[in-house]
Amino acid sequence: MEDNEQKEEKTENESAEMQKLKEDLENTTDRLKRLMAEFDNFKKRNAKEREILYTSILGDVACKLLPVLDNLEKAASVETQDTNYKQGIDLVLKQYTDVLTNFGIKEIETVGKTFDPELHEAVSQVQDENLGEKEIKEEFRKGYKLGDKVLRHAMVSVAN
Repeated sequence: MEDNEQKEEKTENESAEMQKLKEDLENTTDRLKRLMAEFDNFKKRNAKEREILYTSILGDVACKLLPVLDNLEKAASVETQDTNYKQGIDLVLKQYTDVLTNFGIKEIETVGKTFDPELHEAVSQVQDENLGEKEIKEEFRKGYKLGDKVLRHAMVSVAN
């Protein structure tokens, strides 16, 4: 009889120990799943922060270089007898604009478009019966944007 009691007691102890081990395993598995989810969220958040930082730095650098582009465009628009000089300026201007385009920097459309204070800066207003209300008549300085962020507003003249 004592053998049976010892066996039952041993079985009960093993069963209780097995139950405790199962609970520990479930708790550890749950903690592991939570930790994996937190790490995944951290990676996503970190990637997003890096993208925002990259875009911000790219925008800052581009803003500093836009006056150079303005001067290149002015140089390209000047009439000259030296065709090689003119061709060289045009090639440099094209290369410059291609680089900006490759980085996602785009010109803001102006002439013929409706004035949008988010994109345009009105520096004058004119009366013109041929144009609609708040239609842009003339562009004084080009504007640029990077994605949805405006790097520089376009300076324009607005009709009516």
